[in-house]
Amino acid sequence: MRDLKNKLTSSKNSKNIQNRRGKSFGYQVLGFGAGGSVVLYNIDALVIGGGGTGGSIGGGGGAGGFRTLSSQEVTGGNTITCTVGAGGTYSPGSSGENPGANSVIASPDFTTFTSAFGGAGGRHTQNGTAGGSGGGSGAANSVNLTGGAGNTPSTSPSQGNTGGGSAHTAPYHEAGGGGGGAGAVGGNFSGSGAGGTGGAGTSNSITGSAVTYAGGGGGCGRGSIPGGPGGSGGGGAGAQGAGSAGTDGLGAGGGGGGYTSGYNNGGPGGDGVVILSVPTEFYSGSTTGSPTVSTSGSNTILKFTGNGTYTA
Repeated sequence: MRDLKNKLTSSKNSKNIQNRRGKSFGYQVLGFGAGGSVVLYNIDALVIGGGGTGGSIGGGGGAGGFRTLSSQEVTGGNTITCTVGAGGTYSPGSSGENPGANSVIASPDFTTFTSAFGGAGGRHTQNGTAGGSGGGSGAANSVNLTGGAGNTPSTSPSQGNTGGGSAHTAPYHEAGGGGGGAGAVGGNFSGSGAGGTGGAGTSNSITGSAVTYAGGGGGCGRGSIPGGPGGSGGGGAGAQGAGSAGTDGLGAGGGGGGYTSGYNNGGPGGDGVVILSVPTEFYSGSTTGSPTVSTSGSNTILKFTGNGTYTA
C-alpha cells in the first residue's frame, strides 16, 4: 500500500512520469522476468459525502465532507472502487433526523480515502450532530443550543465546518441554526427570529467548469418568520413548513422544518458524488456503475452519482 499522505503532498504529475519512462513509449518496465510492462499514471479525484437532514422545528443539515485527491499514482489494471454516500432521509417521528452516508474511493494503489457524512440538524431543543460538516442546532426553548462539530473525523485540509447555534432569547427563541458547509460555518439564528443561514459550499473545477458543492441547510424560522436560506452549493432552505431538500450530487444539507399546526419534517440531505479525472491518453474505458463520461482538456472525467468502479 502506498502512503496516501505522501501522495496528497506530492508534486508529481503525468508529465513527470512520462519523463521518467524515457523511451518506453508510455510504459515502465518493472524488471526482467516481470512478465511484461505496466502503465503508471496519475489521477485526480473529488469525493463528497452525503448531506444530513434538517431537523424538525430545527436546524439545517450539515453538508457531506468535501475532499480532493491530487496527483495520485495508479497502476494499469488495478480497480478503483467508488462508493457514493446517500443523503440522509427524514423519518417522521420523535427521532426523524438522520445523517448522510460516507463517500469512499479505494484501490490497491492507495489507502482508502473517505469523505464523511453530513451531520443531522438538531430537532426542537436538541443540538446538531457532528459530521463532515455539522448540523445546525434545533430551536432553543429554555437553554442555549450548539451546532454539531465539522471536520469529524479530522482531516487536513479540513473537510467541512461546524453548524450554527441558537440562543434562548425571548421572545425570539424558536429558530434553528444553519448547517455547516464546506466553505463556511452555519449561521446562528438571528435576534429577529429568522433561521440561521446554511454555510457556504466550496467551488471546484475538476469537471472543467466551476461547480459549488457541499452547502449547508438553512435553519427553521420562528412562527411566521422565514427560515434561513440554504448555503451556496445546494443547501436546502429552512421553512415554516417542511424544510427544502439538499441538492443531490452536491452533498448538500437539508433545510430545517418549522412549526405550523405541529412538527414539520426536515428536508432530506443531498446525495454525494465521486469524480475522477484521468489523462485521456491512459483512459482504459473500463467502468461499472454507469458514470457520466466527459472530457476536459487532455483529461477524461468520470462522474459517479451511484456506486461503481474504474479499472485503470
